[in-house]
Amino acid sequence: MPSSKKTSPKDDPKKAARAASISDVARESGVSIFTVSAVVNNKSHVGKNRRQRVENAIRKLNYRPNLIARSLIKQKTQTIGMIVPDIANPFFPMVVRGAEDAAQEQGYNLLLCNSDDSLAKEESAVELLLSKRVDGILLTKAAGAFRPSLRQMIKEVNIPFVLVMRTYPQLTRDAVISDDYQGAYDAVCHLARAGRRRIGLISGPLKVSNAKERWRGFRDALEAKNLPYEPELVVEGDYRIESGFRGGHSLLSHQPDGIYVANHLMTIGLLQAAEEMGLKCPDDFGLVSFDDYPWLGVFRPRWTTVELPKHQLGSEAARLLIQRISGDHSKPVLRKLQPELRVRESCGFGQFVSSGQHHSSLPEPATISAGNK
Repeated sequence: MPSSKKTSPKDDPKKAARAASISDVARESGVSIFTVSAVVNNKSHVGKNRRQRVENAIRKLNYRPNLIARSLIKQKTQTIGMIVPDIANPFFPMVVRGAEDAAQEQGYNLLLCNSDDSLAKEESAVELLLSKRVDGILLTKAAGAFRPSLRQMIKEVNIPFVLVMRTYPQLTRDAVISDDYQGAYDAVCHLARAGRRRIGLISGPLKVSNAKERWRGFRDALEAKNLPYEPELVVEGDYRIESGFRGGHSLLSHQPDGIYVANHLMTIGLLQAAEEMGLKCPDDFGLVSFDDYPWLGVFRPRWTTVELPKHQLGSEAARLLIQRISGDHSKPVLRKLQPELRVRESCGFGQFVSSGQHHSSLPEPATISAGNK
Protein backbone atom coordinates (compact mmCIF):
# COMPACT_ATOMS: atom_id res chain seq x y z
CA MET A 1 0.00 0.00 0.00
CA PRO A 2 1.55 3.35 -1.03
CA SER A 3 2.58 5.67 1.77
CA SER A 4 0.49 8.81 2.37
CA LYS A 5 3.50 10.67 3.78
CA LYS A 6 4.08 14.03 2.08
CA THR A 7 7.49 14.75 0.68
CA SER A 8 9.34 18.00 1.26
CA PRO A 9 11.32 19.71 -1.51
CA LYS A 10 14.46 18.26 0.07
CA ASP A 11 13.00 14.75 -0.23
CA ASP A 12 11.89 15.26 -3.85
CA PRO A 13 14.92 15.02 -6.20
CA LYS A 14 13.09 16.85 -9.00
CA LYS A 15 12.18 19.80 -6.78
CA ALA A 16 15.56 19.80 -5.08
CA ALA A 17 17.29 20.00 -8.45
CA ARG A 18 15.26 23.02 -9.57
CA ALA A 19 17.35 26.19 -9.60
CA ALA A 20 16.03 29.04 -7.47
CA SER A 21 14.21 31.72 -9.45
CA ILE A 22 13.95 35.45 -8.94
CA SER A 23 10.43 34.84 -7.56
CA ASP A 24 11.87 32.50 -4.91
CA VAL A 25 14.32 35.19 -3.83
CA ALA A 26 11.51 37.77 -3.68
CA ARG A 27 9.38 35.51 -1.46
CA GLU A 28 12.31 34.62 0.80
CA SER A 29 13.32 38.24 1.32
CA GLY A 30 9.78 39.66 1.47
CA VAL A 31 10.26 42.17 -1.35
CA SER A 32 9.03 42.53 -4.92
CA ILE A 33 10.62 40.93 -7.98
CA PHE A 34 11.52 44.44 -9.16
CA THR A 35 13.50 45.07 -5.97
CA VAL A 36 15.41 41.80 -6.41
CA SER A 37 16.16 42.76 -10.02
CA ALA A 38 17.43 46.17 -8.89
CA VAL A 39 19.79 44.55 -6.36
CA VAL A 40 21.07 42.00 -8.89
CA ASN A 41 21.74 44.79 -11.40
CA ASN A 42 23.36 46.94 -8.68
CA LYS A 43 20.90 49.83 -8.90
CA SER A 44 21.52 52.51 -6.31
CA HIS A 45 17.92 53.31 -5.29
CA VAL A 46 17.43 50.20 -3.09
CA GLY A 47 17.70 50.92 0.64
CA LYS A 48 20.38 49.31 2.77
CA ASN A 49 18.05 47.07 4.80
CA ARG A 50 16.17 45.74 1.76
CA ARG A 51 19.41 45.19 -0.12
CA GLN A 52 20.79 43.18 2.80
CA ARG A 53 17.65 40.99 2.94
CA VAL A 54 17.84 40.30 -0.78
CA GLU A 55 21.56 39.48 -0.66
CA ASN A 56 20.97 37.11 2.27
CA ALA A 57 18.19 35.34 0.33
CA ILE A 58 20.41 35.07 -2.77
CA ARG A 59 23.11 33.36 -0.72
CA LYS A 60 20.66 31.09 1.10
CA LEU A 61 18.96 29.93 -2.11
CA ASN A 62 22.18 29.91 -4.16
CA TYR A 63 20.38 32.03 -6.75
CA ARG A 64 22.12 32.59 -10.11
CA PRO A 65 20.67 35.15 -12.54
CA ASN A 66 19.58 33.75 -15.90
CA LEU A 67 22.29 35.28 -18.07
CA ILE A 68 20.68 34.12 -21.33
CA ALA A 69 17.36 35.73 -20.45
CA ARG A 70 19.15 38.88 -19.30
CA SER A 71 21.11 39.10 -22.57
CA LEU A 72 17.90 38.78 -24.60
CA ILE A 73 16.30 41.62 -22.64
CA LYS A 74 19.37 43.88 -22.78
CA GLN A 75 20.42 42.79 -26.29
CA LYS A 76 23.91 42.28 -24.84
CA THR A 77 25.79 39.15 -23.77
CA GLN A 78 28.59 40.89 -21.79
CA THR A 79 30.98 38.92 -24.02
CA ILE A 80 33.61 40.10 -26.47
CA GLY A 81 35.43 38.03 -29.08
CA MET A 82 39.13 38.14 -29.90
CA ILE A 83 40.85 36.71 -32.99
CA VAL A 84 44.65 36.40 -33.06
CA PRO A 85 46.90 34.84 -35.72
CA ASP A 86 48.48 32.21 -33.46
CA ILE A 87 48.21 31.83 -29.69
CA ALA A 88 51.31 29.58 -29.84
CA ASN A 89 53.35 32.63 -30.86
CA PRO A 90 54.85 33.86 -27.54
CA PHE A 91 53.82 37.42 -28.38
CA PHE A 92 50.06 36.86 -28.18
CA PRO A 93 49.39 35.25 -24.77
CA MET A 94 50.26 38.46 -22.93
CA VAL A 95 48.22 40.55 -25.40
CA VAL A 96 45.23 38.27 -24.79
CA ARG A 97 45.82 38.43 -21.04
CA GLY A 98 45.78 42.21 -21.18
CA ALA A 99 42.50 42.18 -23.09
CA GLU A 100 40.92 39.64 -20.72
CA ASP A 101 42.03 41.53 -17.60
CA ALA A 102 40.54 44.78 -18.89
CA ALA A 103 37.35 43.06 -20.03
CA GLN A 104 36.78 41.32 -16.70
CA GLU A 105 37.30 44.58 -14.82
CA GLN A 106 34.25 45.90 -16.67
CA GLY A 107 32.11 42.78 -16.35
CA TYR A 108 32.83 41.19 -19.73
CA ASN A 109 34.00 37.71 -20.67
CA LEU A 110 36.30 36.99 -23.63
CA LEU A 111 36.04 34.28 -26.31
CA LEU A 112 39.33 33.54 -28.13
CA CYS A 113 39.85 32.26 -31.69
CA ASN A 114 43.00 31.56 -33.75
CA SER A 115 43.12 32.41 -37.45
CA ASP A 116 46.59 30.98 -38.27
CA ASP A 117 46.93 34.21 -40.28
CA SER A 118 44.59 32.61 -42.82
CA LEU A 119 41.83 34.78 -44.27
CA ALA A 120 39.50 31.77 -44.63
CA LYS A 121 39.96 30.78 -40.98
CA GLU A 122 39.59 34.38 -39.90
CA GLU A 123 36.27 34.68 -41.74
CA SER A 124 35.04 31.47 -40.08
CA ALA A 125 36.06 32.83 -36.67
CA VAL A 126 34.19 36.11 -37.28
CA GLU A 127 31.07 34.17 -38.30
CA LEU A 128 31.34 32.00 -35.18
CA LEU A 129 31.65 34.98 -32.87
CA LEU A 130 28.74 36.75 -34.54
CA SER A 131 26.63 33.60 -34.08
CA LYS A 132 27.56 33.65 -30.37
CA ARG A 133 26.13 37.19 -30.21
CA VAL A 134 29.31 38.77 -28.87
CA ASP A 135 29.00 42.50 -28.18
CA GLY A 136 32.21 43.39 -30.04
CA ILE A 137 35.36 41.88 -31.57
CA LEU A 138 39.10 42.49 -31.14
CA LEU A 139 40.95 41.46 -34.29
CA THR A 140 44.55 41.11 -35.45
CA LYS A 141 43.72 41.17 -39.15
CA ALA A 142 45.07 38.60 -41.60
CA ALA A 143 45.97 39.84 -45.08
CA GLY A 144 43.07 40.23 -47.50
CA ALA A 145 39.51 41.54 -47.62
CA PHE A 146 36.44 39.79 -46.23
CA ARG A 147 34.09 38.29 -48.82
CA PRO A 148 31.03 40.46 -49.64
CA SER A 149 28.54 38.23 -47.78
CA LEU A 150 30.51 38.51 -44.54
CA ARG A 151 30.87 42.26 -44.95
CA GLN A 152 27.10 42.46 -45.29
CA MET A 153 26.62 40.31 -42.17
CA ILE A 154 28.95 42.57 -40.16
CA LYS A 155 27.03 45.62 -41.39
CA GLU A 156 23.67 44.12 -40.40
CA VAL A 157 24.80 42.97 -36.95
CA ASN A 158 26.39 46.39 -36.40
CA ILE A 159 28.78 45.55 -33.58
CA PRO A 160 32.07 47.39 -33.05
CA PHE A 161 35.49 46.06 -34.06
CA VAL A 162 38.82 47.27 -32.68
CA LEU A 163 42.02 46.21 -34.43
CA VAL A 164 45.08 45.09 -32.45
CA MET A 165 48.66 45.40 -33.77
CA ARG A 166 47.57 45.80 -37.40
CA THR A 167 45.47 48.44 -39.14
CA TYR A 168 42.82 47.72 -41.77
CA PRO A 169 40.75 50.88 -42.47
CA GLN A 170 38.28 49.03 -44.73
CA LEU A 171 36.84 47.41 -41.57
CA THR A 172 37.38 50.05 -38.88
CA ARG A 173 39.71 52.91 -38.07
CA ASP A 174 39.71 52.08 -34.36
CA ALA A 175 43.05 50.40 -33.62
CA VAL A 176 45.64 49.98 -30.87
CA ILE A 177 49.08 49.26 -32.31
CA SER A 178 52.75 49.60 -31.46
CA ASP A 179 54.93 52.16 -33.25
CA ASP A 180 56.54 49.53 -35.47
CA TYR A 181 58.19 52.10 -37.70
CA GLN A 182 60.00 53.71 -34.78
CA GLY A 183 61.03 50.40 -33.27
CA ALA A 184 62.60 49.25 -36.54
CA TYR A 185 64.24 52.63 -37.11
CA ASP A 186 65.89 52.56 -33.68
CA ALA A 187 67.00 48.93 -34.12
CA VAL A 188 68.83 49.64 -37.37
CA CYS A 189 70.32 52.89 -36.06
CA HIS A 190 71.77 50.96 -33.14
CA LEU A 191 73.32 48.40 -35.49
CA ALA A 192 74.88 51.31 -37.36
CA ARG A 193 76.23 52.76 -34.09
CA ALA A 194 77.79 49.36 -33.42
CA GLY A 195 79.78 49.71 -36.65
CA ARG A 196 77.62 47.50 -38.87
CA ARG A 197 77.61 48.73 -42.47
CA ARG A 198 75.85 46.02 -44.50
CA ILE A 199 72.62 45.50 -42.62
CA GLY A 200 70.04 42.94 -43.68
CA LEU A 201 66.38 42.37 -42.79
CA ILE A 202 64.12 39.36 -42.30
CA SER A 203 60.69 41.00 -42.48
CA GLY A 204 57.19 39.84 -41.69
CA PRO A 205 54.62 39.28 -44.47
CA LEU A 206 54.53 42.60 -46.32
CA LYS A 207 50.79 42.31 -47.01
CA VAL A 208 50.07 43.22 -43.36
CA SER A 209 50.46 46.71 -41.97
CA ASN A 210 52.94 46.14 -39.12
CA ALA A 211 55.39 44.28 -41.39
CA LYS A 212 55.21 47.16 -43.88
CA GLU A 213 55.95 49.67 -41.10
CA ARG A 214 58.94 47.66 -39.85
CA TRP A 215 60.30 47.48 -43.41
CA ARG A 216 59.80 51.24 -43.81
CA GLY A 217 61.64 51.98 -40.55
CA PHE A 218 64.50 49.72 -41.69
CA ARG A 219 64.75 51.50 -45.04
CA ASP A 220 64.63 55.02 -43.58
CA ALA A 221 67.24 54.23 -40.93
CA LEU A 222 69.68 53.01 -43.60
CA GLU A 223 69.16 56.25 -45.49
CA ALA A 224 69.60 58.35 -42.34
CA LYS A 225 72.92 56.60 -41.59
CA ASN A 226 74.12 56.80 -45.22
CA LEU A 227 74.16 53.02 -45.52
CA PRO A 228 73.30 51.11 -48.70
CA TYR A 229 69.99 49.35 -49.25
CA GLU A 230 70.91 46.01 -50.82
CA PRO A 231 67.86 44.06 -52.12
CA GLU A 232 69.67 40.74 -51.68
CA LEU A 233 69.92 41.49 -47.95
CA VAL A 234 66.13 41.74 -47.53
CA VAL A 235 64.09 38.54 -47.10
CA GLU A 236 60.33 38.37 -46.52
CA GLY A 237 59.19 35.91 -43.84
CA ASP A 238 55.86 35.08 -42.23
CA TYR A 239 56.61 35.59 -38.49
CA ARG A 240 57.25 31.84 -38.00
CA ILE A 241 60.46 29.94 -37.17
CA GLU A 242 60.70 28.09 -40.49
CA SER A 243 60.65 31.31 -42.51
CA GLY A 244 63.43 32.70 -40.30
CA PHE A 245 65.46 29.56 -40.95
CA ARG A 246 65.01 29.77 -44.73
CA GLY A 247 65.59 33.51 -44.71
CA GLY A 248 68.68 33.09 -42.54
CA HIS A 249 70.31 30.71 -45.03
CA SER A 250 69.52 33.09 -47.90
CA LEU A 251 70.62 36.22 -46.09
CA LEU A 252 73.78 34.89 -44.45
CA SER A 253 75.07 33.57 -47.78
CA HIS A 254 75.50 37.27 -48.76
CA GLN A 255 77.58 37.94 -45.61
CA PRO A 256 75.83 40.93 -44.00
CA ASP A 257 77.57 42.25 -40.89
CA GLY A 258 74.30 43.25 -39.21
CA ILE A 259 70.78 41.80 -39.24
CA TYR A 260 67.48 43.11 -37.96
CA VAL A 261 64.74 40.45 -37.60
CA ALA A 262 61.12 41.57 -37.40
CA ASN A 263 59.99 39.12 -34.69
CA HIS A 264 61.20 36.68 -32.06
CA LEU A 265 60.27 33.39 -33.75
CA MET A 266 62.06 34.26 -37.00
CA THR A 267 65.14 35.19 -34.95
CA ILE A 268 65.25 31.63 -33.59
CA GLY A 269 65.12 30.33 -37.16
CA LEU A 270 67.90 32.70 -38.23
CA LEU A 271 70.19 31.53 -35.40
CA GLN A 272 69.50 27.89 -36.31
CA ALA A 273 70.63 28.68 -39.87
CA ALA A 274 73.72 30.49 -38.59
CA GLU A 275 74.69 27.48 -36.48
CA GLU A 276 74.36 25.17 -39.49
CA MET A 277 76.58 27.53 -41.51
CA GLY A 278 79.20 27.76 -38.77
CA LEU A 279 78.56 31.47 -38.11
CA LYS A 280 78.39 33.14 -34.70
CA CYS A 281 76.70 36.24 -33.37
CA PRO A 282 78.09 38.84 -32.76
CA ASP A 283 81.48 37.78 -34.19
CA ASP A 284 80.18 37.32 -37.74
CA PHE A 285 77.07 39.51 -37.62
CA GLY A 286 75.33 41.86 -35.19
CA LEU A 287 71.68 41.18 -34.39
CA VAL A 288 68.59 43.05 -33.19
CA SER A 289 65.29 41.22 -32.76
CA PHE A 290 61.76 42.53 -32.32
CA ASP A 291 60.10 41.72 -28.97
CA ASP A 292 61.58 40.75 -25.62
CA TYR A 293 60.93 37.90 -23.15
CA PRO A 294 62.27 37.03 -19.68
CA TRP A 295 63.83 33.76 -20.88
CA LEU A 296 66.06 35.52 -23.41
CA GLY A 297 68.58 35.95 -20.59
CA VAL A 298 69.64 32.31 -21.09
CA PHE A 299 70.76 32.94 -24.70
CA ARG A 300 74.41 33.75 -25.36
CA PRO A 301 75.02 36.35 -26.45
CA ARG A 302 72.06 38.06 -24.83
CA TRP A 303 69.89 39.58 -27.53
CA THR A 304 69.42 43.27 -28.15
CA THR A 305 65.68 43.62 -28.68
CA VAL A 306 62.86 46.06 -29.36
CA GLU A 307 60.33 45.37 -26.61
CA LEU A 308 56.63 45.84 -27.38
CA PRO A 309 54.08 46.67 -24.62
CA LYS A 310 52.09 43.46 -25.03
CA HIS A 311 49.77 43.58 -22.01
CA GLN A 312 49.05 47.26 -22.61
CA LEU A 313 48.17 46.60 -26.25
CA GLY A 314 45.51 44.10 -25.21
CA SER A 315 44.13 46.08 -22.29
CA GLU A 316 43.82 49.38 -24.16
CA ALA A 317 42.19 47.67 -27.13
CA ALA A 318 39.61 45.98 -24.86
CA ARG A 319 38.83 49.24 -23.06
CA LEU A 320 38.33 51.03 -26.37
CA LEU A 321 36.06 48.25 -27.61
CA ILE A 322 33.90 48.34 -24.46
CA GLN A 323 33.75 52.11 -24.78
CA ARG A 324 32.27 51.62 -28.26
CA ILE A 325 29.88 48.90 -27.02
CA SER A 326 28.65 51.35 -24.37
CA GLY A 327 27.57 53.79 -27.07
CA ASP A 328 30.59 56.04 -27.59
CA HIS A 329 30.34 57.15 -31.23
CA SER A 330 33.13 59.73 -31.16
CA LYS A 331 35.67 59.95 -33.97
CA PRO A 332 37.88 56.89 -34.70
CA VAL A 333 40.87 56.30 -32.43
CA LEU A 334 44.34 55.14 -33.48
CA ARG A 335 46.49 54.58 -30.41
CA LYS A 336 50.16 54.02 -31.12
CA LEU A 337 52.14 52.67 -28.16
CA GLN A 338 55.88 53.23 -27.98
CA PRO A 339 58.34 50.30 -28.01
CA GLU A 340 61.63 50.27 -26.13
CA LEU A 341 65.11 49.40 -27.43
CA ARG A 342 66.84 47.10 -24.94
CA VAL A 343 70.56 47.06 -25.67
CA ARG A 344 72.53 43.94 -24.74
CA GLU A 345 75.35 41.98 -26.39
CA SER A 346 74.16 40.65 -29.76
CA CYS A 347 75.12 43.76 -31.74
CA GLY A 348 78.74 43.48 -30.68
CA PHE A 349 78.90 47.10 -29.57
CA GLY A 350 81.52 46.27 -26.92
CA GLN A 351 83.74 44.57 -29.51
CA PHE A 352 83.39 47.57 -31.80
CA VAL A 353 84.36 50.00 -29.04
CA SER A 354 87.33 47.90 -27.92
CA SER A 355 88.61 47.67 -31.51
CA GLY A 356 88.99 51.46 -31.61
CA GLN A 357 86.83 51.83 -34.75
CA HIS A 358 84.14 53.94 -33.09
CA HIS A 359 83.96 57.71 -32.98
CA SER A 360 83.68 59.58 -29.70
CA SER A 361 80.42 61.16 -30.92
CA LEU A 362 78.65 57.79 -31.00
CA PRO A 363 76.42 57.23 -27.93
CA GLU A 364 77.11 54.41 -25.51
CA PRO A 365 74.63 51.52 -25.47
CA ALA A 366 71.73 51.75 -22.99
CA THR A 367 68.05 51.04 -22.62
CA ILE A 368 66.43 53.56 -24.95
CA SER A 369 62.77 54.47 -25.25
CA ALA A 370 61.87 54.41 -28.93
CA GLY A 371 60.80 57.75 -30.27
CA ASN A 372 64.15 59.54 -30.52
CA LYS A 373 65.40 59.37 -34.06
